[in-house]
Amino acid sequence: MKLIRFGPPGQERPGLMKPGGIVDLRRHFRGIPDIGPSLFEGDWLEKAARIDDPGRPMEVRLGPPVSRPEKIICLGKNYGEHAKEGGFDVPEAPLLFSKTPNALNGPFDPIVLPISSDQVDWEVELAVVIGKPGKRIRPSAAWDHIAGYTVMNDVSGRRAQFRQSQWFRGKSFDTFAPLGPVLVTPDEIEDVQELRLTATVNGEVMQQGNTREMIFAIDAIIADISQDITLSPGDIISTGTPAGVGIFRDPPVELKEGDEVACWIEHIGTIRNRVVAAD
Repeated sequence: MKLIRFGPPGQERPGLMKPGGIVDLRRHFRGIPDIGPSLFEGDWLEKAARIDDPGRPMEVRLGPPVSRPEKIICLGKNYGEHAKEGGFDVPEAPLLFSKTPNALNGPFDPIVLPISSDQVDWEVELAVVIGKPGKRIRPSAAWDHIAGYTVMNDVSGRRAQFRQSQWFRGKSFDTFAPLGPVLVTPDEIEDVQELRLTATVNGEVMQQGNTREMIFAIDAIIADISQDITLSPGDIISTGTPAGVGIFRDPPVELKEGDEVACWIEHIGTIRNRVVAAD
């Protein structure tokens, strides 16, 4: 299934993306919760999978396909060529940082430039959404804890990130985590460690990679994080980016007002965000 949330910000409804358009899940199940912990912990996914409805065309905004995640956990330097382009050593263990939920953004909503940092950059990433809680999860059991996969742009304010020798501020500005366009359930993807991903800026290809190039694979990431951090339904794990970000280019490239960033992952789709100035 391809799960979506659609409607105005703060008023999104759960749905499915089908060949014929959008299926409004609340037309089939009045009490179905938003896409998040309550939906993943119940039997709603099984019920939704049985719906025989081709969907219908709708001109409507798509929101991020997960509502109110407790945690957004990201990986740094998880592709060898990306680590090398920045002059960094390949990490010996997963390098974790967080983005705060206020950064979450729709797949086609604008990225707002912050007033406290320039050098705004793009990072196409495969994001994993947790569907089943767990702690000290074995790698072999990790796949059972996944609700689905989606695309995230780990937008980064590099000036804040590097000037302050910490990543929290520069990664957590409002709108800095565009997510979507859909949440694809695991049964739809044959091999999640064999997916092509790209990022373009104004149509120019900036990043190209494949998830097989990850230093730490998804099962190892989940096992590592959950050693001492309980993973909860709805948590988002963004698994790192391939080479080609703007800050390490010669000369560096930064996003500016009017630019359009598109991030695509095979079998999932494209998110596309226009860059706008702060109000």
